Amino acid sequence: MSLSARDVAIERPANPEHGDLATNLALQLARPLRMAPAAIAAAIAGAINAAAAEHAAAGARDSGRGGGAGGGAGGGAGAATLPWPIAEASVAGPGFINLRLTDAALAAFLDGARRDPAAWGRSTPGAGRSVNVEFVSANPTGPLTVGNARGAFVGDLLCRVFEAAGQRVTREYYFNDSGAQVDHLGASVIAVRAGRPVPGDGYHGDYVAALAAAVPAELLSGETSAGGSTGGGVPSGGATAGGSAAGGSAAGGSTAGGSTAGGSTADGADAAAVRVGRWASSQIRAGIEASLAALGVSFDVWKTEASLHAEGWVERAVQRLRDAGHLYEQDGALWFRSTTFGDDKDRVVIRSNGEPTYFASDIGYVTEKFSRGFDHLIYVWGADHHGTVARVRNAAEAMGFDKAAVEMILTGWVRFVRDGEELSMSKRAGTFIALDELLDEIGPDAARWFFASRGANVNIDFDIELAKKQSNENPVYYVQYAHARIASILRKAAEAGLAAAPSLEGALGAAPEAALARVLARYPEVVEDAAAAQETQGVTTYATELATAFHAYYRDAKVVDPAEPGRSAARLAMVDATRITIAGALGLLGISAPDAM
Repeated sequence: MSLSARDVAIERPANPEHGDLATNLALQLARPLRMAPAAIAAAIAGAINAAAAEHAAAGARDSGRGGGAGGGAGGGAGAATLPWPIAEASVAGPGFINLRLTDAALAAFLDGARRDPAAWGRSTPGAGRSVNVEFVSANPTGPLTVGNARGAFVGDLLCRVFEAAGQRVTREYYFNDSGAQVDHLGASVIAVRAGRPVPGDGYHGDYVAALAAAVPAELLSGETSAGGSTGGGVPSGGATAGGSAAGGSAAGGSTAGGSTAGGSTADGADAAAVRVGRWASSQIRAGIEASLAALGVSFDVWKTEASLHAEGWVERAVQRLRDAGHLYEQDGALWFRSTTFGDDKDRVVIRSNGEPTYFASDIGYVTEKFSRGFDHLIYVWGADHHGTVARVRNAAEAMGFDKAAVEMILTGWVRFVRDGEELSMSKRAGTFIALDELLDEIGPDAARWFFASRGANVNIDFDIELAKKQSNENPVYYVQYAHARIASILRKAAEAGLAAAPSLEGALGAAPEAALARVLARYPEVVEDAAAAQETQGVTTYATELATAFHAYYRDAKVVDPAEPGRSAARLAMVDATRITIAGALGLLGISAPDAM
């Protein structure tokens, strides 16, 4: 029987008194070695303790000659060699091994954070993987709302933790700037401009009235061609004008009511409605991009459904399925044998009237993305897209791609609450809360924290009044206050002529320092776990724990004490490492770390 690293767990004991780390190595070795786990654990612990004693003795001799333990590194912060890391090993239960780290190793590890704050917490488990994350991707029929903006939070946070884990990430926005929905938008704008009732399938709201007031007269008369471009995959720096917002559904080309083949318009659509709809969508897209920028979200690529048809990607994907024998004709339509891959029914690719379905656009998009060299595709979709997941992944497999490399994350519903009352929203009726309104009221930091602290697929209640509070009831305020308090301490120390020591070596012997150091040292692990789990609530939990640990430290240890400059210097170094780590955790979430509050 072979044993791999995946079989060996290294965890933190539930009770810190048992040590800093625990491993099941002896339990995993029991079968191949044909020995009792407790005996194996005792032998391993004995060898570790003997080595620890030898290193401690060598350290004492070096100290007597004026030597030191040397610098250290952690989580990508520096490249110096760490001192011997284990102070003691002990056996627990049927064969677990508990390990306690040396103060010297912890100090060197945290010194790495202070040498290179930007690299602290960064790691390389995903180095080399190229990931495309497509998110938001709502259609251009109204402002981005708080409802469909959840994908913006989830997608951006996911990209941030992937990048911290060394992965190459492309942020992508997919939208449809032509077709029935855009035509209905144009008809709505024209109706409001003329003082007529909005059509039954039209859009309402203040934004429609604003567009009606601003629409150029020549578009209404047909003197010029429509504004707005269907565009292709456009880098965000030179993106075409367009829009994406309420009234369209989430990503992946599965947008209800949009165009089909290459962006064709609804049958019999009024020409003026088409022109005005294209123009209105271009105005909305500019507003959407500004709203996302205010949230701290940007995209590398803006891709339209029409471009997939114009560039031939849909046709190539269909041919790929045909060549593989996975298509058949029935009732004049072209069908994909999705049931072969476990779906509950086969899916139409080309309708009997010759028009491609939205599913055809989906599979064309998969082909186009993989052509750009991505190793993994992630789609952040709303929960209402659950029926699309299997068919798209099945088609990817049928075309010869790795099914596991096509992943959909379905976000849960958000219920917005104020003073205990749910705020009802309707996109077409125009009774929604725009993302801009939410950001104006609570700010991007509170909004980001709220969504980062919940699992992406969890249905949640967003308490707007709680998010606005500047008190310890509001967790993001609590963590930001810890950072601001540290900045104040460092300013106070500078005014007293005190400065942080260059190293934490020899500074972790006391209980307050030892406790805080062990919380700080967990940060790189927290970041790595977030990337592996593709969730960020572990980061918000950690940041809150660190803020609590710092407040306890500051309560128990006098940091700025001109009468004890040496001790103050060591404690200021500890405080500085805490500042760097809190700022890193907040920055990873796209949240500011203020120096004053």
